[in-house]
Formats: sequence, C-alpha cells, structure tokens
Amino acid sequence: MTQSSLQTDHASAESATILRWQQTLAQPVTQSGVGLHSGVEVQVRITPAPPHTGRIFRRSDLPEQPAIPARVGAVGQTLLSTELGSGAATVRTVEHLLAALVSLGIDNANIEVTGPEMPLLDGSAQPWATAIAAAGQQPQEAERPEIVVTEPLWVRDQDAFVVAMPAAATRLTYGIDFEVAPIGNQWHSWAPDAGTFATEIAPARTFGLAHQIEYLRSQGLIKGGSLENALVCDRDGWVNPPLRFDNEPVRHKLLDLLGDLSLLGTLPRAHIMAYKASHHLHVQLAQAIAAAHSI
Repeated sequence: MTQSSLQTDHASAESATILRWQQTLAQPVTQSGVGLHSGVEVQVRITPAPPHTGRIFRRSDLPEQPAIPARVGAVGQTLLSTELGSGAATVRTVEHLLAALVSLGIDNANIEVTGPEMPLLDGSAQPWATAIAAAGQQPQEAERPEIVVTEPLWVRDQDAFVVAMPAAATRLTYGIDFEVAPIGNQWHSWAPDAGTFATEIAPARTFGLAHQIEYLRSQGLIKGGSLENALVCDRDGWVNPPLRFDNEPVRHKLLDLLGDLSLLGTLPRAHIMAYKASHHLHVQLAQAIAAAHSI
C-alpha cells in the first residue's frame, strides 16, 4: 500500500469518526427578520447545547421561556409550513433552519426566538447555512443515533406520496408537477454525504403562484412575504427573476423535506422519494418512521 493510499484511508477514517459523533455549535449564531406568515419581526439566537439535548426552540418572549423540542411529537399544524408546539407555546416555519442544522451536522442546539415564527430571511436556508458554517462545529463525546429503514414505508394523498425505501446511504429525491408552464414538471435527487448542502440545496428559495397571493393573504397567511424573500410565478413567467437554479422550486421542496425529516433527530438511512408532496405528507412519513423504530 502506498503512502498516498494510507493518507486517504486515514482521512476517510477521520471523516467516519466525525460523522459518528454528535456535534453542537462552536459559537453562537444570531439572525433577525420577518416571519413569512405572521409578518412579525423576530430575533433568533442559537447557542451550543450538551449531548443528547437535540434541537430545542425556546420562546424567549414568553414567561418562563418555554421549550419546544424539534421532534415529530411536537408537530402542530402543517399548512404551508411546519409548526411545533408545547402547551400554549408554538413556533412556525421551522423547516429552513432545521434543514441547515441537520445537513451541517448540528445535533444539539438551543434556539431562542422572540416571536411565534422563524424569520424567512431571503426565503432560503442559505443565510442559516452561512452563519452555521462561520460559527463552526464542536464534536461531542456521545454517539449519534442511527435510524436504518429496513422495510418500505409510505404515505399518500391521491397521486401525491412520500416513500422511504431501504438504501445503503441516505438519499432524497423529489418531484413536483405544476400546471403553470414556467415550473411544470421538475425532479431533483441529492445525497447528504456529498457535502454539498450549502451550494446545491440551501440557496433554493420558497416560491408561490401569483394568482394565489390575494386568497392566501385573505386567510391570514404570507403576511411577511415579498419579492425580496420569495420567488413569485405567474402563468407566463417569473415575476422576480433570475432563478438561482433552473429547477430552484423542486430544490426548495427538497429543502423543506430535509427540515421535516430532521424532526426524527437524525436523517434516516433510506432513499426518501417524494412527489407532489406537502409538509403534511413529509411529517406523516416522519411519524411512520418514528413509529416503526419506536422513537
């Protein structure tokens, strides 16, 4: 065996060791902005947490700063975003931050937020990913739990579905199909071990259809949405181009799926395939995986 191959094997062993152990942030992370649905300005401070803490939201604006675990059992409503709750305390639109944390290997973190919804920022997870990367990771002396899907699991609603298939490594594949031609049918597949979340998934922004905006606002939704934090599409084209990727909408859906699956604590070893799905179906699959593995 050559010296070069010895070095490669050693590097691979180090990488495997790092992935095996839980991690927290090396430094705090702060962000502020407006919530997509509430329109409320909030501040967020994310700090390191001990092993086995998990990712915990804390409503610092409420008496006693109630803790809300980022776990499947805490899911409340899933209309156009994922909301978590504990008692009367809730926090909405958690999926973008959670996708960044789980994809960048942060298992344990305290997330203090001063309002009922996480800030949308630019509509993507890129600001979160950039801030988390700058803060750095701190390995911890506790093994990361592993969830291995050994039998197919699926949930569906008419022709929409999410399925988890046994696989040698984690992979997510997403498909969408919209009647508006500028979006149409799109697919994207991504494996977390490629280490490309920050460049391939995190920059993808949330999107909406122009003809639905007035109705959604009449229902008390998307009060904080704007052309600065969401892509808007009408039947003829994009209102606020350019796109960051040719298939940015489906990449954003895959981002949402990552955030919702993170509620298991760690991403399962499985090939997760979704088609025309929603936060509701994402969470239903996470619940099925949790039930199958007694989480």
